[in-house]
Amino acid sequence: MRGETLWISHYDNAARMENGKFDAISELDEEGDKEATAVSLDVNLPDDLLEIILAYLPIASIFRAGCVCKRWHMIVHSKRFLWTLSHVGPQKPWYFMFTSSYQPIGYAYDPVLRKWHGIELPFIETSNWFIASSCGMVCFMDNDSRSELCVCNPITKTCRKLKEPPSLKISDYSALAFSVNRESQSYAVAIVKSKQVPENFFQWDISINIYDSEEVTWGTSITEVLTGWRGGDESVICNGVLYFLVYSAGVGPPENRHALIAYNVSSRDPQVRLARSFIQVPCSLTCGRLMNMKEKLVMVGGIGKLDRPDIIKGIGIWILNDRKWEEIAKMPHKFFQGFGELDDVFASRGADDLIYIQSYGAPALLIFDMNHKHWKWAQKCPVTKRFPLQLFTGFCFEPNLEFAP
Repeated sequence: MRGETLWISHYDNAARMENGKFDAISELDEEGDKEATAVSLDVNLPDDLLEIILAYLPIASIFRAGCVCKRWHMIVHSKRFLWTLSHVGPQKPWYFMFTSSYQPIGYAYDPVLRKWHGIELPFIETSNWFIASSCGMVCFMDNDSRSELCVCNPITKTCRKLKEPPSLKISDYSALAFSVNRESQSYAVAIVKSKQVPENFFQWDISINIYDSEEVTWGTSITEVLTGWRGGDESVICNGVLYFLVYSAGVGPPENRHALIAYNVSSRDPQVRLARSFIQVPCSLTCGRLMNMKEKLVMVGGIGKLDRPDIIKGIGIWILNDRKWEEIAKMPHKFFQGFGELDDVFASRGADDLIYIQSYGAPALLIFDMNHKHWKWAQKCPVTKRFPLQLFTGFCFEPNLEFAP
């Protein structure tokens, strides 16, 4: 399709190299010695210098570099190259957009090359599974039993299935959060479960289950009954603190439909009361999306009208500082209109300095750069809407080669 870059996996490239089926750049160009001489300049570079140069390439270019010649192939597949990559710094996050409401198929947008890559996700079976990502690894949880969990690197396709979490009773609502320690590559998975107390619409049983990859165990950190508030499907871990949105269960004015709860994952103090850790949202929201931006909590929210809080009139971005919200930006009206007909809820994910926003009803993707306070549209996705009820959603992840579950 036009605009699509077919993705060839790291290991597929390796197999082609071993079988001698790769094409070096010099073999692709038959116009004379001038091109061959230009390509062969790297012969004068020592391996360690060439390794550093290649490490600064975008991920997609590193894959292609491994097909140039045997020397480059050996460099990009070496353990030392992975070590060099880890010291170069993270790549700009990609956004994987699901283009099917039922199958886990889609395309990943690369903001550096401004291209869409066709990649296959491991393990996940449907596009409506719970998904959370951190430092290049992604955690999937099934939407039915909510007991099948897997951590994977979508670039290298390495996966690890996690043991089933405790408390297997089906919850009414669940939220998945995932955090990776960049230095040790250990990780934590948090599941916030919310279940209505029998015969009581206003009371909801909230439990937090946390998985520690170093101890390879699940633990139930806290269980509490909240009155007038229920959990949902939005949560994130920032700097050792689990944040999750709760939603009004019919108590209070309609403009106060959302609130935020903070829970310290590191301490796991069973004496902590969730009801005392409420943080008010900055305004009346139609929906809120939480994300970890360099260990700071950022929320992208639909701003509701004053007289009709369920009707969206704009989209705002806030950062949490000392339990107080600071407004970062509001989406300019021309970009808000660019989505066409926008529902009161939408998809949004982010990492590093980039925030991605999209409507569920169309594949248009908007990017906000936190550093430069700049809005821009991504290149057009190679898929168009085929039928009225077709939905689009997605998640953000950092592409890397060095992390493995």
